[in-house]
Amino acid sequence: MQTVLDDGKKRMAGAIGALDKEFGKLRTGRATTALVDTIVVDYYGTPTPISQLSSVSVPDSKTITIQPWDKGAFGAVEKAIQTSDLGLNPVNDGKIIRISIPPLTEERRKELVKVAKKYTEDAKIAIRNVRRDMNDALKKMEKDKEISEDDLRRGEGEVQKMTDEYVKKADEVVAAKEKEILEI
Repeated sequence: MQTVLDDGKKRMAGAIGALDKEFGKLRTGRATTALVDTIVVDYYGTPTPISQLSSVSVPDSKTITIQPWDKGAFGAVEKAIQTSDLGLNPVNDGKIIRISIPPLTEERRKELVKVAKKYTEDAKIAIRNVRRDMNDALKKMEKDKEISEDDLRRGEGEVQKMTDEYVKKADEVVAAKEKEILEI
């Protein structure tokens, strides 16, 4: 029974981790390297993440700088940023690519909050699916006489407590992200 609970806890923590990763891609008014982590560059015919072919840094809260190690990659990196769905305009001076993060409009902020809430709902669904799998595993163990009926009830109670804890964590994470997005 403990292995079922430990596995479920790991999977629920994974759902929160995935939520954090999704939130990293959401553009707030602040520059972060996570914004360009998912951009893939066509580097000599091979799709390569920007972080694997250049140095990405944030010199201030409104700018991201990208310095490709290969001078021939400047054009490809610039093109990949322009064609991404981030809506950012890179400036290439031949030595470094600068991306200025424009301030968000009120309308765009509200859209981002909706997207954040959708990501959170997806994470909660994943957590509930883990709960269902754990309860099914416990019921199967009880049916196979590996655990008693009392153990099953105790296990289901622990599963529900764990589920409530991770759903609360998801709510806390989205509340913090919403505050960050709406902050001017």
